[in-house]
Amino acid sequence: MKSSFKPFLHTLGSVLFLIIAYFIGQGFARFTAEDAMITAESTASANWGLSFQEEGKAPVANASASYLAEYDAYYIEETDEKKIYLTFDCGFENGCTPAILDALKKHNAPATFFIVGNYLETSPELVKRMVEEGHTVGNHTYHHPDMTQISTEADFAKELQSLEQLYEETVGQPMANYYRPPQGIYSEANLEMAQKLGYQTFFWSLAYVDWYQDDQPTKEEAFEKLIPRIHPGAVVLLHNTSWTNAEILDELLTKWEEMGYTFHPLSELCE
Repeated sequence: MKSSFKPFLHTLGSVLFLIIAYFIGQGFARFTAEDAMITAESTASANWGLSFQEEGKAPVANASASYLAEYDAYYIEETDEKKIYLTFDCGFENGCTPAILDALKKHNAPATFFIVGNYLETSPELVKRMVEEGHTVGNHTYHHPDMTQISTEADFAKELQSLEQLYEETVGQPMANYYRPPQGIYSEANLEMAQKLGYQTFFWSLAYVDWYQDDQPTKEEAFEKLIPRIHPGAVVLLHNTSWTNAEILDELLTKWEEMGYTFHPLSELCE
């Protein structure tokens, strides 16, 4: 009887081993699939987008303010106060920026200029003027790439820190830790990387198509977009390369002031 019982135990042990191995394998496969899904979601890129549904009201964005706040990121201030945060993206200089700075100075309106490496290399005196006149200079990356295509934290950091270094060498003071993703393309992984580097990320809640040099909007087309869509707590994105912006900014700021709006630095948004 003892001799017949040993093979039975051996067979039973083998069966139990196979059963346990099966369930462990299933659990591992499930974990791997879920982990891959989380990784895919965090690295998936998105284009910043807005939907304006009611005049004078905040648009609906493709990410909520509360979600972005988890990553020290912003696109609007949720407030009833008629506050505007002016921002300009600066890819290069074509002669428009002096008029923009003149208009801002006239209205005592602080702005944030998000610059790239080329702009700092070619227009250091204008960058210094921005700082001297009380504006903030933020980081739009050195080379203006699609940052979602940069997979490592080291390469991501290099795009920001190389511009930081040149800025400090040029201006003589550290650059503000404000980051705007080139073209508004971002991913959750990018937001995390920027946050780890001590950056606050800024999108926008109002913009219009002003960046095509050979197809600039008319004054009327610009006002048609920018006047009715302004809203409390707006982060406005304009481009410094727009001749339309250079020509209308004084009048635009006047119209917004007549509507009861005041201009504030981005530092108030992240307090």
